[in-house]
Amino acid sequence: MTAQRDAVVRVAAAAYPIEFLDGWAAFETKVTRWVADAAGQGAQLLVFPEYAPLELISLLPDTLHHDVRGMRPALQAFLPDFLSLHARLAREHRVGLVAGSFPVAHGDVFVNRAYVFGPDGTHSHQDKLLMTRFEAEEWDIAPGEGTRVFELPLPGWTLRFGIAICYDSEFPALARHLAEGGAELLVVPSFTGSRAGYTRVRVGSMARALENQCYALHAPLIADAPWTYAVEDAHGAAGIYTPADNGLPADGVLGQLGWNEPGWLVTDLDLALTRHVRADGHVLNWRDRVPGAARPGPAEVVALGAPERG
Repeated sequence: MTAQRDAVVRVAAAAYPIEFLDGWAAFETKVTRWVADAAGQGAQLLVFPEYAPLELISLLPDTLHHDVRGMRPALQAFLPDFLSLHARLAREHRVGLVAGSFPVAHGDVFVNRAYVFGPDGTHSHQDKLLMTRFEAEEWDIAPGEGTRVFELPLPGWTLRFGIAICYDSEFPALARHLAEGGAELLVVPSFTGSRAGYTRVRVGSMARALENQCYALHAPLIADAPWTYAVEDAHGAAGIYTPADNGLPADGVLGQLGWNEPGWLVTDLDLALTRHVRADGHVLNWRDRVPGAARPGPAEVVALGAPERG
């Protein structure tokens, strides 16, 4: 294997559709089928969207389907089997797996947690740090703490990636911490209820790829689920974004599915390209992040003349 190929990883971003399920077995069968599909295409890192497992709400009593606070403790009953299922699938297919994020009980609060599994079934997690108004004001989901860079062992090298869950992708400092911790790929699982929401996350993800001269993977939830207020509408398009520079797409889009098109977007990422751009691109955003942060200083307000008298 050449040095060039040692820097290539095949990733899969899911545009995952919520369904009304008739039992746990249906969920297990569905997730198993999805993982097998991506792994069968050679994907080494698979990413599900934010809140993808909330189709499990369909297994709760009807009275909880629209009770966004009451459903949170009830969903905890599924968590052990959820973790066991994803650990088993990661081991069976020898893949890295970012599971759909889950509202997890953490002390006296609930956090939005994305579990991450290695090829041996080992798991860790990344919590969402910045909450949308719906999460904070209606759902009472609390921010988590800390950022993590995950190391995925691949033949001959190690991929380092970080996760910015949905709204988190819209804040430069969070992704910067991940990149400075060694991440060369930013993973963005999302749940957005409108094209405007999707656009905010897409633009944020593309901006983070530009600033940090890295890849960004966007995995959106797809839903038409009037049976639950939690995730009744979800829209988007799976995408892979890059810095627009030498050897990379001029529009910063390496791959994208259609609007609300369910399925896997499977793409090869050549890390040699982004590493070269960081070292010798047309622009050096990564190098210039330090002066870019230090030079501006507080803004001075300058009055451009007096207002005209009417």
